[in-house]
Amino acid sequence: MTSRSSSTRRPRWRSLAILALCLAPLLWPLEHLAERYYKSELVSQNRQTLDLYVANLLGTLHRYETLPQILGDLPALRALLAAPRDPQATLDANHLLKDIREQTGAEVMYLLDADGNTLAASNWEQRDSFVGRNFAFRPYYSDAVAGRLGRFFGLGTTSAKRGYFFAAAVHDQDKVIGVLVVKVDLDHTETLWGKTPEQLLLTDHNGVVILTSRPEWRFRATRPLSDGERQAIVSILPYPTRDPQPLNLDADAWLTQTRTIAETGWNVSILAPKTLLDRPVRTVVAVGGALLLALMLLLGLMMQRRRHYLERIEFEGRTRHELETRVVERTSALEGLNSKLRQEVLEREQAQQELVRAQDELVQAGKLSALGTMSASISHELNQPLAAIRSYAENTEVLLDHERIEDARGNLKLISELTGRMASIIAHLRAFARRDRHALESVALQPALDDALALLAKRRRAMAVELIRDLPDAPLWVQAGETRLRQVLGNLLANALDALTEKATPRCLWLSAEQTADGVELRIRDNGPGFTSEAMARAREPFFTTKTRTQGLGLGLAICDTLMRALGGELLLSNHPQGGALLILRLRAGEPGVSLQAPEDPSA
Repeated sequence: MTSRSSSTRRPRWRSLAILALCLAPLLWPLEHLAERYYKSELVSQNRQTLDLYVANLLGTLHRYETLPQILGDLPALRALLAAPRDPQATLDANHLLKDIREQTGAEVMYLLDADGNTLAASNWEQRDSFVGRNFAFRPYYSDAVAGRLGRFFGLGTTSAKRGYFFAAAVHDQDKVIGVLVVKVDLDHTETLWGKTPEQLLLTDHNGVVILTSRPEWRFRATRPLSDGERQAIVSILPYPTRDPQPLNLDADAWLTQTRTIAETGWNVSILAPKTLLDRPVRTVVAVGGALLLALMLLLGLMMQRRRHYLERIEFEGRTRHELETRVVERTSALEGLNSKLRQEVLEREQAQQELVRAQDELVQAGKLSALGTMSASISHELNQPLAAIRSYAENTEVLLDHERIEDARGNLKLISELTGRMASIIAHLRAFARRDRHALESVALQPALDDALALLAKRRRAMAVELIRDLPDAPLWVQAGETRLRQVLGNLLANALDALTEKATPRCLWLSAEQTADGVELRIRDNGPGFTSEAMARAREPFFTTKTRTQGLGLGLAICDTLMRALGGELLLSNHPQGGALLILRLRAGEPGVSLQAPEDPSA
């Protein structure tokens, strides 16, 4: 019997090996499908990123496009064009251009006479002042004198800085008496890109790279230049080099998408390395191979189990036959034993099926619980931005009724920013549910606090809550995520206002912050009823709330405590000796940044 069993086992495992070899080629179409899927996902994501960058770039240019035409009629500038040698007129024009530059955020503004000589400039006090220099060779001067709006991107011959120039002629009736030029700094558009595998590439009409996230690509030609283009480069000097070197990129190594900006003649491209597709595709193929191997093992186990079952039936039949020939009186006992064995096999299979069903129900219950918590968290975190959007929308209706279009446009921009923040909050909550890890960044505390106060400004004023601030003038930089820090501040300030709802006036809210040896400490105090002993013990539990008249989910402090621990900080809850609740946020100090966000709630 052993020899027969061995002879039957080998052909079966040989059959499984042959079946595995036949199914292995299925991994190739699986790899092809995975590559096509992840490629389409990457293309879709990069298309959205490219659209956002182009919209931001056009928004920056449109902000300054009409300035030269508007400012050309200012009396101080016309007075200087009428008397170019008058020292007082020159001084007044210089001060005026400097003030306008500071208010608009332009790089530099300067006034040319009809011959292209600079009479006044906003940088007249600086070492690289434009005053006295002639810019008649620049294309924007020729276009402005010809009656068109001058446009030009190039490297400043004096400042050696890149910029986009807008120019418009100043007329005295039908005569051109001067040209006003506004230079816009576009360097910050490169810093917005950040450190990502995808690379930014912006080329002008010559095919030369003028903005890019890779400094070594800057001012290189993406295509061969004609003789006419090379002569134009030498004559107008738009780049730091007269002969841009070619940029040799391997087209097979990058997945490229391009948008054309018609009004400037630029092409904006986003280049994603195709290596981004390798890892997920390899993962899919590995999973497919693992599933194929598991299928083979499962078939092998089923065949082995069937063989064992048949051998057992054969053995039992032979044993019954032998026992029937030897002892007739033991036949009934053997049949009873056989029936019992079958019943045990059946009961074991039924128990196994019950176990599988119980496991499925437990997994489904866990999914529903996570889904409920996620939905409640999103609902809780979106209440404040939705309230702010409703407030801005109502104000916009009033502004439109009074034909205050610019103010209404500002409100709509704020609404757009809030929707972006809501999307960011949802993304962070989804990442929080998956336990994703986000790299920390250096964030200024005061602008984030002002932003959170802006969301609650209307409610605070409606409740007549006095805001008492004790914050240093210098920015306090902390290690955090910008969206997560604003979530924490928004939730804590909203809870403070909730606590003041049941209190009669006066209602006060104190905010103070200081730099400590361990980092930065922010204190939020109110003169409400404070924490009860039960609330102090259970405040960090999800869905625990003491709110009665104001509806709440009880997730605010739980989310804040989790986010603070994820940021490497600490949230302390206590009652102030003079009454009311006191919340202390301890954050790690961050490296000083280069820019600050303007407060959104000036009244605060």
